[in-house]
Parts: sequence; structure tokens; C-alpha cells
Amino acid sequence: MFELFMDSLPAFIEGMKITLIITVSSLFLATGIGLVLGLINIGNNKILRLIAKVYIDIVRGTPLIVQAFFLYFGMTGYLGFHMTAEVAGTIVISINAGAYMAEIFRGGIQAIDKGQMEAARSLGLSSTQAMLKVVLPQAFRHMIPAILNQFIISLKDTSILTVIGVSELTQSGQIIISSTYRSFEVWTMVGILYFVLIYILSTIFRQIEARLNND
Repeated sequence: MFELFMDSLPAFIEGMKITLIITVSSLFLATGIGLVLGLINIGNNKILRLIAKVYIDIVRGTPLIVQAFFLYFGMTGYLGFHMTAEVAGTIVISINAGAYMAEIFRGGIQAIDKGQMEAARSLGLSSTQAMLKVVLPQAFRHMIPAILNQFIISLKDTSILTVIGVSELTQSGQIIISSTYRSFEVWTMVGILYFVLIYILSTIFRQIEARLNND
């Protein structure tokens, strides 16, 4: 098994690299989507709130694999353009995670006492300045565990992207199995590598959370 692991290591490393690139890129995009939608959800514009609600309900109400097929095969074929599987995978994970991040931001912002906004406004800050400088920094501390959880979910969700041909960690395992026929050993190694990735990222996030809580 050790010899198999060493022979397969280059393919595993390449798969892990693609997995991390898609996950990290998606998290940044999803954070932007979630922040915008979260602010819309606590705003007063009913039309924008309806649009945000429809988006969140559709994304959360359909499987990720269907969303991947819809974007990569459905939309590209219907609109007549091409994108790589990696780009499509990043967009799908971003759109999917963005809907959940929106609820994280909404809940985090609403958890902050309204008096914080009122106090900031009384000091002469605009609503935008008060939100960016007073409310969001406090809300972010409460959101870190939920953001970490979503990050881990998104990392594991990248395994679904193998259905559209993304050469991430899971597909690397499938390719190795097709040439070695050693499913048990290969899937064991893939599971261990996912665990190691998630454990390292969880440790980093916990250190960030501890540092922020100590400030």
C-alpha cells in the first residue's frame, strides 16, 4: 500500500491542488455573494429582498450535482459558449455556497444589538460606514464557526464536480483505480487526504478565531 501511495502521490498532489484552488476561490466569491445578499435581506427594498429570497430558495432547494449539470452542460449548450470544467466548478460551488453564506451574514448581522448601529449613527457615521466599521467587524466574530463549517462543506462538495470532469482529488482516485484496480487502498488514501486537508484548515480557522476573540 505504501508503494502504491508513493506511485500515486504526484496524481494526488495535483488533485489536492485543484481541490484547494476551487475551494478557496469559491469561498472568496461566495463571501461576496453572501455579504451582498445578507445586506439585501436585512434591507428595506422589497423587490431586492424578493430576488434574494428566490435565489436562496432555488439554490438551497436543488442538489449541487443538478446545478453543476445545468451550468456546464445545460447553459453552455443552450447559449453556445464554452468554459473549462474547473471554471464551471468554481462558479457552481460559489453560487451554491453564496446562498448559505447569505444566511450566515444575515444571522450574524442581526445578532448584533441595534443600539450599535444607532450609537454609530449618533457619532456622525453614515449607515454604510456604521455597517462596515462597527456592525460587520462584531458580526464577523460570531460568524467564524459557521463560515468554517461552510468552507469544509464546500471543500467536500468539490468531490461532486468529478461528474463534469474536474480533475480534483476524487477523480484522481478514480483514475488511479482504473489503472491499478485497487479500490479499497485508493479510496482509503483519498479519504485520509481529505481528512488531513480539512483538519489543517480547521486548525487554521480555530487559531484565527482565538486570535480575534483575544483582541
